[in-house]
Amino acid sequence: MTDTSFLGQRHQTLRNDSPAPGVARLTLDRPAAMNAYSFAMTQELLAGIAAFRDDDSLKVLILTGAGTRAFCTGGDLSGADPVHQSRVATAPMGHGREMREGMQAVVLALTRLDKPSIAMIRGHAVAGGLALALACDFRLAAATARLGDTSNKVGLLPDEGGAWLFPRAMGYDRALKMVLLSEIYDAPAAERLGLVTEVVADDALAARTLEMAVALATRAPLAVRLSKQMLARAAGLSLAESLGDAQLAVMITNPSADVREGVQAFFEKRPPHFEGR
Repeated sequence: MTDTSFLGQRHQTLRNDSPAPGVARLTLDRPAAMNAYSFAMTQELLAGIAAFRDDDSLKVLILTGAGTRAFCTGGDLSGADPVHQSRVATAPMGHGREMREGMQAVVLALTRLDKPSIAMIRGHAVAGGLALALACDFRLAAATARLGDTSNKVGLLPDEGGAWLFPRAMGYDRALKMVLLSEIYDAPAAERLGLVTEVVADDALAARTLEMAVALATRAPLAVRLSKQMLARAAGLSLAESLGDAQLAVMITNPSADVREGVQAFFEKRPPHFEGR
């Protein structure tokens, strides 16, 4: 069983808190390294995401980076990560295993959540950092944020999930152009390309992110989680299959106490109070 107390502890590369009821926030905490991820950070992220996933009192996850220079700039290339050096040096397949058990596992864990997640982006979100942001459901970016992929510039690959995530966000040709030419976009351009959900003035970013998170946290939990699952699966289904998916889901939501509360609140002209049952 996941240790949900993770969210109340101090960690080496990650800060966590709950800025509002039902909202968890994970902050990548390597600002001196522009929040580049180490293997230790990926393991703490995995634990934090699992703790959020398994705590039904938490409805929304905010993922962000410490400081103003970067959300995340991908993997740490400085050579200062001892786990990276030992794992790669001691096994012929070390690079692949480290990636599979590290940031690729984080991206998978985020995309598999059935609760909403928001990436709050200040500064740079590039390479694996952009993949990390795209693994979240929503991306709110400061007006001065910069997003793109620079992997090929140093001979690396979009291997943290970018090869799958980038084309789905911006189209194949634009994603290929970004990767092969190592392009970086300002926030308005990134929004036009589909990489960003919303651009917010720098000094309003935290407040706007929390506003969205609180709004999501007050929605009916069953409806939110099932809606997210339905939309995520629909891309790989025919219309008939997606409608069948919906038929199964309404067998859970329609008889629920939340629907009864929502309908009653509608007629009584008051905000509903949902309990997720």
